[in-house]
Amino acid sequence: MASSISADSAAAPPPRNGIIVTAAAYEAAVDELIGLARSKLQVFDIDLSGGGWNSAARADNVAAFLRRTPHAHLDLIVHDTRWIEQSCPRLLALLKSHSHAMTLYRTGPEARSAMDPLVIADGRHFLHRFHVDHARAALAIEQAQEAKPLVARFDEIWATGEPGLGGSVLGL
Repeated sequence: MASSISADSAAAPPPRNGIIVTAAAYEAAVDELIGLARSKLQVFDIDLSGGGWNSAARADNVAAFLRRTPHAHLDLIVHDTRWIEQSCPRLLALLKSHSHAMTLYRTGPEARSAMDPLVIADGRHFLHRFHVDHARAALAIEQAQEAKPLVARFDEIWATGEPGLGGSVLGL
């Protein structure tokens, strides 16, 4: 029965670090992390307006992640949900259809000064954008030790969170 395990879930990618310097490379890195995630994705951003979150391909990648395992979960926290409400119908549809596996929070006042978006997959792969105004970011694959401070930072931001949008957004 060992042969029933898929190759991509059994083999970990080789560890690597890199610097991202363009918006297109940043979007590709987000998709790479979504593809690597097996159980948990944590995303902090200002409003998700950068990084391709409104694309059909991104919605498909997120949906595939959420179907990957029964316990897959996506935690999103943003400063402002307006852009998501106005420009991300696919992401909102996923939030509605996978409300058991997705949480969208808005940052509390204590975290509103944070301006360095994060995407963390399974606590061992991450993409850390140094400032929202610049595409420059650090990408690390299979770097659990390096990810620990960023996981802690995400948890601190998450702890300030207030309900953002739920699966039953009415658009009122």
